[in-house]
Amino acid sequence: MKAHSSLRLIVGLALVVAFSFAAPGRAAAIEPVHQDVPYATVDGSALKLDLYLPTDLVKPKLIVWVHGGAWRSGSKSDVPIRGLRDAGFAIASVDYRLSPVAPFPAQVHDIKAAIRFLRAKEKDYGYDAKQIAIAGSSAGGHLAALVGVSNGHAELEGMVGEHLGQSSDVQAIVSFFGMSNLTTILSQSTPHGLKVRVPALELLLDGQPEEKTELARLASPVFHVDANDPPLLLIHGDQDPQAPINQSHELQGRYETANQPCRFVVVHGGKHGGSEFFDEARLAQVGKFLAQNWQ
Repeated sequence: MKAHSSLRLIVGLALVVAFSFAAPGRAAAIEPVHQDVPYATVDGSALKLDLYLPTDLVKPKLIVWVHGGAWRSGSKSDVPIRGLRDAGFAIASVDYRLSPVAPFPAQVHDIKAAIRFLRAKEKDYGYDAKQIAIAGSSAGGHLAALVGVSNGHAELEGMVGEHLGQSSDVQAIVSFFGMSNLTTILSQSTPHGLKVRVPALELLLDGQPEEKTELARLASPVFHVDANDPPLLLIHGDQDPQAPINQSHELQGRYETANQPCRFVVVHGGKHGGSEFFDEARLAQVGKFLAQNWQ
């Protein structure tokens, strides 16, 4: 079994090096193999995900993608990492309850339910769910990081979905310009950033961080980091007006204190999103990181 696992890891790394990553224009043409798959039902409404599967590859590694949108908007149809499918990765893009519908921690409960569902359905869809990476951008990056560093946290696990016996643990995290500390983000923000974050946090926390101190800490990845957390890749622009780069610096610092593997890629001149975060070179960095850090 060990030899078989090692062979699969070598093959996965070779795929990352050898395959051409889809450019942004090509990635837009990549469609899910399975669309609108219901993974749980909450208050009579189905929560759904889309699955992007590489062709001619047996049991590809799985990435769970979490879209952004200030926690209050966005959709699973927004998958800027779709080019990774052509490098041999399966991608599950997840919808979750948005903050106008349900405040925190509903979003984390939903994403963890999706991970449990994906593990339960591994044989049905043909990917490898023994080790799962989670990735996201902006608010999705925040949620991806929070899910990743809260493996086994009872308050964040939730009771959503029908597969509570499955693990919601992930084995790697990729955060594109995500938030990591909701107790400091407003003090770090520009006036433009405050216009975005203040109303977004009001919806997410049902109040502001200074009023909801304990909830803001629960929602902040930096307060959950410990020696058991999976490898982390942070990608952040140094001119981000909405999610200050210090948010990623804080998370990097916590990882270093815990002596856990963390790579920080600074996009010089980068703002809050844009094609430069998801071009061929950047996706190749993500693929290499995952191939090197998955066991």
